[in-house]
Amino acid sequence: MIKKSFLGFAKPEIKYDVLDDVSLELYDIPIPESVVLLSDGSPSQNPQLAINIGDRVKTGQKLIPYKDNDSYVISSVTGTISSISPYLGDYGKTYTAISIDVDANETFDETFKKSSETLTLETASNYFAFLPGNLPFHTFSNSEKPITKIIVFGGNTDLLITTNQYVIKSELDNITKGISILKTITGINDVVIAVPRELLQGAGHTGAKLKAVDLEYPSANPYFIMQNVFNQVIPAGKEIIDSGVCFLSAESVASVGKAAITGQIPVTKIITLVNKDGTKGLISARIGTTMKDIFNACNIDLNEKDRLIIGGPLTGSSIFSIDHPVHTDTDAIMIQDRETISLSEDTPCINCGECIRICPAKVPINILVRFLEAGKYEEGADEYDLYSCIECGLCSFVCVSKIPIFQLIRLAKYQLSMIIEQPDTVEAEDE
Repeated sequence: MIKKSFLGFAKPEIKYDVLDDVSLELYDIPIPESVVLLSDGSPSQNPQLAINIGDRVKTGQKLIPYKDNDSYVISSVTGTISSISPYLGDYGKTYTAISIDVDANETFDETFKKSSETLTLETASNYFAFLPGNLPFHTFSNSEKPITKIIVFGGNTDLLITTNQYVIKSELDNITKGISILKTITGINDVVIAVPRELLQGAGHTGAKLKAVDLEYPSANPYFIMQNVFNQVIPAGKEIIDSGVCFLSAESVASVGKAAITGQIPVTKIITLVNKDGTKGLISARIGTTMKDIFNACNIDLNEKDRLIIGGPLTGSSIFSIDHPVHTDTDAIMIQDRETISLSEDTPCINCGECIRICPAKVPINILVRFLEAGKYEEGADEYDLYSCIECGLCSFVCVSKIPIFQLIRLAKYQLSMIIEQPDTVEAEDE
């Protein structure tokens, strides 16, 4: 719901959705004929494969694509590896795509089960990095940035998304077990569950403290939670992890608990599916299921120039193929009808001030965007608070000129990160 004053001088008030009991029905997508698993990271220039086309795999089996890279995936199906290929994601992020043809008879790998009764940090690191909910388990092993507090987030990451709310309402037993496991293997006892006020009831017996988060967007943004709930401001250019705090999704913590209880690595992802007409529902799909298989199962017809978005309407990313697979962090899939899409334009900024009024971080966006459009990223960062942006997407939402401000900001941050990590490569490309 959006509320705005008649005169336009007040900020629009945008509210997150709250999942009610009527919306708790979960539709299971049938196991497809094939899946595509995305392993993080890229191999060396001359990689040596640790797996091969034609290899048989079991559900829950750990697969390491290359001998010189520790990144791995957990097979979500039983079947045969049919291809291994590079895959390019947003902003140059590289993956290795492992395609598996599915067998009719499913067999579960028992390797994890043998060690699940006495889980250690090392064992968890070897299996939990590919859990549904995208558990950033490597952060607990980083001695340079020790974690002292875990915040389990049970709210929305964007508008329309209710995935984590569903988990909070339906998987409290798994969350309770997951919190217990995380405390034991990490030694961190300061664990907090941050949820919308409307979902506080019933979440008080998980072994974690409870904190309420407001429904006004973007109050559920982790940087806002740190400031408004924990009275801790994260300096511009710093990450929350720098303060010793790690945010985990409710789904990832529930996945830890489910793995410990069942002795099997969870391989299904809960997703909020938003259709063209704005209706939405919750689905459960095997990790690696393609968008094409999901749409077919849900009887969704796509037209040419319809827009597909992974994530919500303000911070999601467009994808350009229905062969894109469900990954561990796929919380939502949104379809926009070609007839109702609001396109970006080349219209210059008219200095209406809407972006400045709505920006929760008080960034001078009307000036910053001029530097970003000209590719002057360093000047934008040094002089006009680029790194103060928390990437909520509100600036693009209210822009009268339909400038893709949010995308320009993300691109600028990516380009600057590449300059820091690979200065010689970036300079050579510029020449």
